[in-house]
Amino acid sequence: KRFNLSVETASLTLLAKAGVPCPPDRPQEIPMPQASSQPATARRPRVLIADDNEPNRELLEAYLAEVDCEIATAVDGADTLDKVVSFGPDVILLDVMMPKLSGFEVCQRLKGDPATSPVMILMVTALGELGDIERAVEAGTDDFLSKPVNRVELVKRVENMLKLRHVSDELERLRSYISTMDDDQPPR
Repeated sequence: KRFNLSVETASLTLLAKAGVPCPPDRPQEIPMPQASSQPATARRPRVLIADDNEPNRELLEAYLAEVDCEIATAVDGADTLDKVVSFGPDVILLDVMMPKLSGFEVCQRLKGDPATSPVMILMVTALGELGDIERAVEAGTDDFLSKPVNRVELVKRVENMLKLRHVSDELERLRSYISTMDDDQPPR
């Protein structure tokens, strides 16, 4: 019984952190064990802008100036893969049409690797055909925007993706916590 209450309370905490209001008779937060000595929330979120067109990179960077995050840029598909390793982004704004590797190929590689699959990918494309959108989804993109990009829409989508990333980290910590509780239970 106590275990179920803990899971319920922890679930309510996750919902509260995601912006979902809790019932008034429930606590808004409970202390959660940390999976590591430095949780992902201890650093500023990181966004990687990957586009071969410099004016596009600069515009996207200017649009994200109001978002509390660190920003890095990549100039092509191969550079994007390198920056994912060196910068460790939480979200990637990924152009589809890039030299060396297309955005589709980059997305597919990142989502196919367990080490990088949690990175949220927002494909930004001038392609508007239904087939292109389907191909982006098949590659594993989390969301997409068509060019020309609306500033408000871009900012809100990036902010939401950063929130989802945080919730995902919390969920993983909750799962680890529950697993350790199960391990500590005496055999029946």
